Amino acid sequence: MDKILLMLQLQTQLNDATNGDKWTKGVTKNGKVINWKRCIYMEAAEMIESFSWKHWKSIDKEADWENMQIEVVDVWHFIMSLAIENYIVNMKGGVDDLALNISTLPSFQTVDCESSTFATKDEVIAKVENIMRLSLTQDAFELEDLISEFFDLVVMSGLDLQTLYKLYVGKNVLNQFRQDHGYKEGSYMKIWDGTEDNVIMKRIWENYSDITPTTLYKELSKFYLALKKN
Repeated sequence: MDKILLMLQLQTQLNDATNGDKWTKGVTKNGKVINWKRCIYMEAAEMIESFSWKHWKSIDKEADWENMQIEVVDVWHFIMSLAIENYIVNMKGGVDDLALNISTLPSFQTVDCESSTFATKDEVIAKVENIMRLSLTQDAFELEDLISEFFDLVVMSGLDLQTLYKLYVGKNVLNQFRQDHGYKEGSYMKIWDGTEDNVIMKRIWENYSDITPTTLYKELSKFYLALKKN
């Protein structure tokens, strides 16, 4: 539960900093409407691009599990945001209550166990599409079903709670780094020397087992500033 609570707290802080204090009411500080469900299904669609699903192109290409895991973390940002908003709007409680309820879900027990086994491509795609279906439904929305399906996807993607947490913290730092370096204004460079910043972050995070979020931010800064000088 502690890692779930910490991630929910970090997501709240990131949303506060990025969107302002009215984001749980569905609007940014700039008056832009927020649709977390759309964020989920659009980001989930990008997951499928990690696999050679096209029958007419690159049919023998290997699955990009590294990218898949990063996309899983991206969707988790939006699911947590939707869950926090849902709890506040429906007066269910704060992030502490949400974290406690998530920890009681049967699917939480599976994600809390160490895992590094990948499911088959077709199984993963089917799970992703079900997450999209849940976020697209016009019927009564079941937040617990969405989170449970997501936890299934986490395990199927070779992740567990510990690795999800580590990647989430890394991506949270990267998201803050992006905001600080012109992401909203469109001046930020997402490709660093031919490699997407997501992958750079993941490699730095994995190469230093004891690295802190503050040090990760500094490492990203050094790499990015050196890149901009060239």
